[in-house]
Amino acid sequence: MMNMNTIIKDAISSSQNKMISYAQFMELALYHPNYGYYMREQTKIGKKGDFITSSNISNVFAVLFTNIFIDLVQQQKVPPMIVEIGGGSGRFAKSVLEEWKERSPQSYEQLTYILIETSPYHRELQRQLLINEQDKVIQFEHLQQFIENHPFYQGVVFTNELFDAFPVEVIEKRHEELHEVMVTLNDDNEIEEYFVPLSNKEIIKYLEEQNIELTNGQRFEIPLQMKSFIHQLSSTLEQAVVYTVDYGYTHKEWQHPAHMRGSLRGYHRHQLINNPLLNPGNMDITSHVHLDAVKYYYRKAGFTEVAMMRQDQFLLEAGILQYLQENNDTNPFSEVSKRNRAIRSLILDGGISSYFHVIMMQKNMDIAWEKNYMC
Repeated sequence: MMNMNTIIKDAISSSQNKMISYAQFMELALYHPNYGYYMREQTKIGKKGDFITSSNISNVFAVLFTNIFIDLVQQQKVPPMIVEIGGGSGRFAKSVLEEWKERSPQSYEQLTYILIETSPYHRELQRQLLINEQDKVIQFEHLQQFIENHPFYQGVVFTNELFDAFPVEVIEKRHEELHEVMVTLNDDNEIEEYFVPLSNKEIIKYLEEQNIELTNGQRFEIPLQMKSFIHQLSSTLEQAVVYTVDYGYTHKEWQHPAHMRGSLRGYHRHQLINNPLLNPGNMDITSHVHLDAVKYYYRKAGFTEVAMMRQDQFLLEAGILQYLQENNDTNPFSEVSKRNRAIRSLILDGGISSYFHVIMMQKNMDIAWEKNYMC
């Protein structure tokens, strides 16, 4: 019987050296067209899924971004064009479109919202959720399709928890020597790790570009796919502002002893799984984003930084507190109570936003971040 475990074992057995890289393993486990985690028809986001996102907690998250998008359009900084990459179920897009229509009906008439989503399951969820906004929405399966249709794009690009889902290579320093961590089969035909001296030139180049040196025993993820994705995306952006929302660390933070074993983990039913090789295809596999590298590769592509800040700080400066409502209702399940509770969870220290950052980059534009708006 064919399943994800069998597919990965076949890939290892048929490889030249009877091993594959972690990125190859993740590509199969997450994106195999039939059995990959993100491609399967199953709930992944929310209480019934494996993880939760900020836009899933409250639509205020999307409303705040909508205010910023509209301000940019009204200031004639960008045309009314939004590209969301990795839009999941479409919940963020739905909230943006509804808020935009209510707040600025005139510019809403010219608005185009592009969704780039690899998963056919999520594309179908988007179509169902956005049925009333279908005249505003264009869907693409892959980035290349978007590039072919918009070779000189001008507008906004938004991603939320995109790069943390990208396949990564894994390295580890052992006995003063860098090794690449590969995936192979043991004598019992079980999937396990195998260490080989590092020879991958692209990994070595990444370490040199980012000026990264590992200490003995340190494990580290190398986001080569993220690097190539930024290069590919940037090639089609003529005049744009890019918002990257994700959890990650700066290079300095990566040196903290708590991060010695890297960040590659699995998530299943909201439980952290330390071994990412377990149960492939049935759990999310994720790693923390290299925040400094995101900015570095955008800069190489001609972008400049507008701002980078923790998500809770961003939400506060964007005006989230104005959406808290006075509430004397003793019913904890009333709409006002639930919304107030969601807002507090987004900004309380130690909550979800304390783990996320918002990076704002611009190309061929002149904008600055000020509290409550872009100017």
